Amino acid sequence: MRVLVTGGAGFIGSHTVDLLLSEGHEVTVLDDFSSGRPEHLRSHEGKPSFRLVRGDVRDRAAVEEALEGAEAVVHEAALVSVPLSFERPELVREVNVGGTLNLLEACARRGVRRFVYASSASVYGEPSRLPVGEDHPPSPLSPYAESKLKAEWECLRFFRERGLETVCLRYFNVYGPRQAGGEYAGVIVRFLERLRKGLPPLIHGGGDQTRDFVYVEDVARANLLALSSPGAPGQVLNIGTGRETSILELCYLLLRLAGKQGIKPVHGPPRKGDIKRSAADVRRAGEILGFEARVTLEEGLGRMLQSSPGPPRGL
Repeated sequence: MRVLVTGGAGFIGSHTVDLLLSEGHEVTVLDDFSSGRPEHLRSHEGKPSFRLVRGDVRDRAAVEEALEGAEAVVHEAALVSVPLSFERPELVREVNVGGTLNLLEACARRGVRRFVYASSASVYGEPSRLPVGEDHPPSPLSPYAESKLKAEWECLRFFRERGLETVCLRYFNVYGPRQAGGEYAGVIVRFLERLRKGLPPLIHGGGDQTRDFVYVEDVARANLLALSSPGAPGQVLNIGTGRETSILELCYLLLRLAGKQGIKPVHGPPRKGDIKRSAADVRRAGEILGFEARVTLEEGLGRMLQSSPGPPRGL
């Protein structure tokens, strides 16, 4: 296939690009590099099967250029920070909803066959039952989560009204190499950043809150399955492991793997928009895509420690 990956220089996008190219597909990346990194794509420079278009998903001309010849799209480009969405909700809606709508319109005009949308488990809010299935009523708790849900609705509308084969994948807590650090980083990256500075991990709240941590290469594989599975169009599917892990469990596992058992975490106030518990019901993804997460949390954390520069072991 000839596939466009938006946000292909980012965390999940670049792993998806790697997998697509390794399986013989032709890939175009559209990225404005506001958060994506050129080094994530450097190994593909000069390959005849790889093309890079610098641009924003809100820019019609850039989208048209990137879609040239594309048969399918994996749409990863988004502003993904919950804290940022409280600070700048209009910008997050403009990129996450407006950018998706711009891309959908262009795909429908050009006759693109399949469109895989990267959604988020945040659309569920605080679930009333676990594991949470796709039929659970959405209750987004942040402007970010609202934007992902609204973009899902647009994808499903294009499936019903325009015949575009859209598939919405609700990722749970994705982690792995290349995950961005800084102010808005995921919990694992924040723990690692503090360990490298000789500081104990900081847990917001008591640490009994739970998440379903899914390794990025498993998510990339789910994207590829969604591109080709005949039963996927029109579906909304959870992508996770189905296993619930508390933040305290995560912290102590990471400390053990890093050889830092003597360090104890410190606690801060809970973060706005954080939910108490989360775990995916992944049966539908198994039935429709044949998807099952393969990488355990211990194995995935070990890979992160090995791949990241300046591992915390021995600090």
